[in-house]
Amino acid sequence: MDLFQPDPAELRSLRRDAPVHRDERTGLWLVSRYDDVRAVLADPRRFRPDNALTAVVPIAGPVLRVLARSGFSLPPTLANNGTDTHAALRRLVARFLTPARVAGLRARIAELAAERLDRLGGRADLHPALARDLPAIVLLEVMGIRDVDVAALKGWSTASLELFWGDVTVERQHELAGPAAAFHRWLTSRIKAADPSDEDLFGALRAQGVPVRDAAGLCYFLLIAGQETTTQLLCAAFHAVLREDGLWPRLGEPGFAAACVEEVLRRDPPVSTWRRVTAEPVTLSGVDVPAGAPLLLMLAGSGSDPEVFAEPERFRPGRPRGRGHLAFGFGRHFCLGAGLARLEAEVVLRETARRFPRLRLASLDPPPMLGLLSFRAPLSVEVELGDQHDLAGGGPALQQFVGAGGVGQR
Repeated sequence: MDLFQPDPAELRSLRRDAPVHRDERTGLWLVSRYDDVRAVLADPRRFRPDNALTAVVPIAGPVLRVLARSGFSLPPTLANNGTDTHAALRRLVARFLTPARVAGLRARIAELAAERLDRLGGRADLHPALARDLPAIVLLEVMGIRDVDVAALKGWSTASLELFWGDVTVERQHELAGPAAAFHRWLTSRIKAADPSDEDLFGALRAQGVPVRDAAGLCYFLLIAGQETTTQLLCAAFHAVLREDGLWPRLGEPGFAAACVEEVLRRDPPVSTWRRVTAEPVTLSGVDVPAGAPLLLMLAGSGSDPEVFAEPERFRPGRPRGRGHLAFGFGRHFCLGAGLARLEAEVVLRETARRFPRLRLASLDPPPMLGLLSFRAPLSVEVELGDQHDLAGGGPALQQFVGAGGVGQR
């Protein structure tokens, strides 16, 4: 199977017939059953995260020299950190993403969505119009980071995702190394200039005495994953809900948008796979795996495991164990931004449906897809908007929307 463009039928077959096996092309051991994936994520001693951010296609020597000249490095910090430094760094970042702080962003997310929806009419692509930049703005604000060119950040982050998770040629690596290096240089300069008394992420890293090299490595993937995956989740959510009869008009019901988001995360998570490496010989689903084996955990396939989820192929908001999927990982490395991503997707879905209650997909043809090893989502959401609700007196209407349901009340 093509790991960069997997077919759902192949994932089902893999989970049923070969739940643990070595992919000859990549050398990765594919792990696809829910119980196995969860067990690997829950045991950081036997299954280490060291390879989580390693480039899928080894970066060629000349490209590495381009990166090295910019001071580029990715030391163990969060996702790829199995050392004793992980807990303190995680606590530092978690201070910016507490449940109370995230819940307090509900009105701001609705405001940002409304600003973008105001500009739409007739037919639109909700990816550039709504989903692309909004998560980046929210992430920067919650981290207290100001004076950022969001368009530049998006260019840096999409290039970095492709460089590290794409099936890329050496020529393409050369093209992608430039923006990746520029992003790392920008981060390094901002961190060096930060005042430890500043209340943003950069200041917090300086105040805690995190070396600049480590701080830049931490921020590099945090500022990529913290917004790119939410953009991907929004696009996947629009497609999923709009393809199911009768769901779009129900998004205003208390808790329904949030339940839809969980079904998208279960069936079509933006982070479709993740990696670990075995620290010792292990046995998974009766298959002996040697020490040092790189594992590819099939997060997307695990969410459709019939041993865990009844009628797994059915989009069923509010299903039992609806939040039991592994889209955000599990255990020590559970995604710090899970609450924020859930809130953004819920609010944006609700606000869009409130504004355009008759919105529909412009075509039922499959959209172009982002095809990276660990990231998969629609690259466009072409819609016909239909008539919109009368928003006269929008202030009270928005206030009523903001107060209805949500992360803080679930």
